[in-house]
Amino acid sequence: MATLTVTNWFGNIAWHPQAVVEANSVNDIVTVMKNPDRYPPPVRVVGSCHSTARCDVADGGTVVKMKMNRILEIRTDSVTCEAGAIYIDIDEELQKRQLQFYVNTEIGMLTAGAAACAGTKDASFRGQFGQVGSYVTGVKMVLPSGDLLEVTEDKDPELMRQIRSSYGLFGIVYEVTYRVRPMTPMAVYHESFKIDDFVAKLPELKARNEALMYYLFPFDNMITVEFRRDNPGATGDPNRAVWALRNYIWSKAGPRFAHDIESTIASPAIRYGVIDSFAAVFRFKLENLVRSDNTIAADQTIRYPTVADDSRYTFSLFAFPEESFPAALLAYFKFCQDYYQQQGYRSNTCNVGYRIAQDQNALLSYSYDGAVMTIDPVSTGNTGWEQFLAAYNQFCSDRGGSPLLNQTFGVTHAIAEKAFGDRLRKFEEARKKFDPGNRFLNDYFREVLTGATAATQAG
Repeated sequence: MATLTVTNWFGNIAWHPQAVVEANSVNDIVTVMKNPDRYPPPVRVVGSCHSTARCDVADGGTVVKMKMNRILEIRTDSVTCEAGAIYIDIDEELQKRQLQFYVNTEIGMLTAGAAACAGTKDASFRGQFGQVGSYVTGVKMVLPSGDLLEVTEDKDPELMRQIRSSYGLFGIVYEVTYRVRPMTPMAVYHESFKIDDFVAKLPELKARNEALMYYLFPFDNMITVEFRRDNPGATGDPNRAVWALRNYIWSKAGPRFAHDIESTIASPAIRYGVIDSFAAVFRFKLENLVRSDNTIAADQTIRYPTVADDSRYTFSLFAFPEESFPAALLAYFKFCQDYYQQQGYRSNTCNVGYRIAQDQNALLSYSYDGAVMTIDPVSTGNTGWEQFLAAYNQFCSDRGGSPLLNQTFGVTHAIAEKAFGDRLRKFEEARKKFDPGNRFLNDYFREVLTGATAATQAG
């Protein structure tokens, strides 16, 4: 029998399931769950496969490709859709009715099912959350037994909190309801700072009560902050060009340029000098061109190609309590510079980060205990990237950072336990009640949740 291969979107994680099933209906999912001999564990569901961790890996098991993608109903304050519907498609339908999501996340290929049970990130607006799942109010799932379960925030808020960070370990989500709101004009502008100046001014910048996303340039000791806010008083036609320019440079031109430079310039000094010059141009354009008092929030969301091309990039993430973030940020810049001097590796695109409000809507929320600010290295996957992330993970964990289990590469049980403590154990207890036969549990989550490796299980 031919070997089946599935990869994540970026292409750096591959696995070999025994079966791959396209789920076009709930019955297709039920069939998988009721036939464990034909569809062996671990059973993992995939959408657009943009996760950067090994959360979807199902070696020897079953991959369910979610094809159910209909938008079922749009109301004045909510939208219900099938789990395979992608964020940017839902967004476009909402705009036709003058509605929008609360969180307009960058990766438009995010599926509704993934958003309902996996971590996401975006800068929080005043009085709002920065995680998409926090605005999911209900889901319908197929359980390991093949039975169906509907959970809503109103009837079972505690179970909803667990499901929002369940990563497909409780059941297979096939329908999702999001809370939405009226479209509101959004203002955006950028300012750049030397890193020491940024740290000194951070209390003042936070006092503006605007959403903070930022681009980090460790080798220039610079940071460019993207400020956003609702601006309901804006009049006239919205500016559709500013986000198109920002998104093109960030998601297309920048990564493609880095790919090309990596493959054509052998000298690291020259190669990264050219890349840093490109970064300076990017900062200039952000400061001078990507600014407007009247934009559409949904225009931040990017429709990435279904199959990754030479503009692909990857990333990782740790979130720090905002009170300790300034020290962590300064140390991170030094860490990057020292690592390059000692190991000869540095990422070849700018890093990013977000300020995200305290959020207890998911049990494993990385901002459960308070507001956080993140440090997210980004790369085209240049040689040495994964080794760098191993050092970065330890650096972040040592400083009280919390990972995102689907978007932080290389999370271990020790890292997860330090970050989530009793919440990790509480989650594992709930998972075992839903899935006592471990139909959904793959090696990655087994190690992260319990510390048991595949070798330990075999022994």
